[in-house]
Amino acid sequence: MVPRVPAILLIFGLLWLPPAGATDAAKEKRWADQIVDALIDGEAVWLEAGGHRFLGIWTEAETGKVEGGVILVHGMGVHPDWPDVIHPLRVALPQHGWATLSIQMPVLPNEAKVEDYAPVWKEVAPRLKAAVAFLRKQNIENIAVVAHSLGASMAASFLAAQPRSGVAAFVAIGMTDITATPEMSSARALEKIRIPVLDLYGGNDLDAVRKSAPARAAAARRAGNDKYAQRRVPGADHFFAGMEETLVRQVRTWLKANAPGVLKKKG
Repeated sequence: MVPRVPAILLIFGLLWLPPAGATDAAKEKRWADQIVDALIDGEAVWLEAGGHRFLGIWTEAETGKVEGGVILVHGMGVHPDWPDVIHPLRVALPQHGWATLSIQMPVLPNEAKVEDYAPVWKEVAPRLKAAVAFLRKQNIENIAVVAHSLGASMAASFLAAQPRSGVAAFVAIGMTDITATPEMSSARALEKIRIPVLDLYGGNDLDAVRKSAPARAAAARRAGNDKYAQRRVPGADHFFAGMEETLVRQVRTWLKANAPGVLKKKG
C-alpha cells in the first residue's frame, strides 16, 4: 500500500511551487541572498521587468577607456555569478575595457528539464530589455550579449525577435538547438539575426551542442549573415573547465574586432 501523505504537507508543498509558466521566485531569492552576501568583485544592482525585481551584478571597466558593455546571460537553473563561464568573464572582461552586467534569468526547480522552460520564455525579453536600459543609463551604447548554454538560446530568441534591441554583437557559448518549441530553437533564431555572432563551443562539448553545430551554421548562411563565425575550441568542455583564460581571450578578441566603439569613462 502506498503511504498517504498528510493533507497539510500537500498544501504546504503546493504553496512553495512556482506559478505555472513563471520563474521560481523563491529560488531566485535564495541565489540573490547568497551572492550579495559573498560578492567581492562588482556591485549588486536590482532591475525590474514585468513587475518582477531581479538581481544583476554590475562591474565597471577598469581601463581608462571603455570599449562597451557586456550583458552576461547564464545557463539553465543557475545564477549571475556562476563559477563556470559566467564568473570568469564577469571579472576578466572589465580588465580589458568591457563593463559587465550579469543578470539573473528565469529559473525553475532543479529537477526541471530543458523543455520545461518553454512557459518562462516570455520572461526573457523583458529582462534583457531592462539590462540594455541599465547600460544606457551608464552612458554605454556599444552593447554586446555574451550568453552560455540555455542562456544562449534565450538570448538568440530575443535578438531574433528584437532586431532593434540596441545590441551590437552576440557571443553564444555552448549553444544547442532546442526543438521543444519554435521560440526556443537557436537555429530558427539565427535565420533572423543580422548582427555579428560568434558561435563558440568546445571540442568536448555536449553531444547536442556539437551535433547541432552544422544546423546553426546553415541557419546563419540562410540569413545571409556574413558576420557570423563558428569556432570550435579543441579540448574544451561545455563549461571550459580549466580553460577559463582561453575562453576570456576568445571572447574579448572577437568583441574587440566585431563590436568596436570606445567611450570615455565618466569623470
